[in-house]
Amino acid sequence: MSERTTALGPPVVGAGAGDGSVAGTPATPSSVAPVHRSAPRARRRLWVVGVVLVGAFGFLLFKGLGGSINYFETVDQAVQQKAMLGTRTFRLEGVVVPGSVHRNRNGVSFVAAGTVHRVAVVNYGNPPQLFQPDIPVVVVGHFSGSTFISNQLIVDHSATYVQQHPTRVTVPTRIAP
Repeated sequence: MSERTTALGPPVVGAGAGDGSVAGTPATPSSVAPVHRSAPRARRRLWVVGVVLVGAFGFLLFKGLGGSINYFETVDQAVQQKAMLGTRTFRLEGVVVPGSVHRNRNGVSFVAAGTVHRVAVVNYGNPPQLFQPDIPVVVVGHFSGSTFISNQLIVDHSATYVQQHPTRVTVPTRIAP
């Protein structure tokens, strides 16, 4: 090893001896080149992170689309699946039975009909202006015994309904730009 005397202090051993130190300063751990992780280990870690991200994205996509695929249960489906649905909130679609509509200060009650079954509905809140007998509606709520308790009522006008009842539904006029 070489030894060199500096004007400021004692001799520095190893200065300029090819050990990675700058002349006049001792070799320190920070001046040594860092050890890099092995490439296979880094690639494996990236694969694991990628698989986790793809799995999380797939799960979110499945849950999001799963909830939107079945937009509502028809009256017939809901009656058949009543035990499974329990008191869970869902959307129920049916046609308002004529003569069953009773308005009160809290909302409206009526009977919704499917092809085979009927369900009594109690809706809390103001129904839409187009709400009336013989129209399809979607109500959001849950079963309480044999009655469907709802807090949201949506008038459902399909293209078929509009064709069958052209005087009940008016299409807003468009204003030219």
